[in-house]
Amino acid sequence: QLQFEESGGGLVQPGGSLRLSCQAFGFAGFNINLYGVVWFRQAPGKEREGVACISSNDGGTWIEDSVEGRFTISRDARRRSVYLQISDLRLEDTAVYSCSATPHYRCSGGLRGYMGDYWGRGTQVTVAS
Repeated sequence: QLQFEESGGGLVQPGGSLRLSCQAFGFAGFNINLYGVVWFRQAPGKEREGVACISSNDGGTWIEDSVEGRFTISRDARRRSVYLQISDLRLEDTAVYSCSATPHYRCSGGLRGYMGDYWGRGTQVTVAS
């Protein structure tokens, strides 16, 4: 059974950096390049929001406007992983970050009604001084 697991969260001071990982498990021959992967976050009391996406195949990316310049998404097929690099962390970045994957999803123009076939459980990022 294909599953995705996030890691890399933690407590960070404002201005710091983190790299979150979303790794696939449980399916022999899995190729993450064939999946569009989206990073979401949900802060306490707020709705979940998509912050970054990498498309299947060509790897085109989309970054939400409010985090553009601080968030970067990338993938490593050998490690079955997609990464979210976050720099210059701010208090408002505190949230549970989760990844979601869908086969053959392309997101270079935005998330457009994304539903998500697979979801991880999330990793907590807390920004505090």
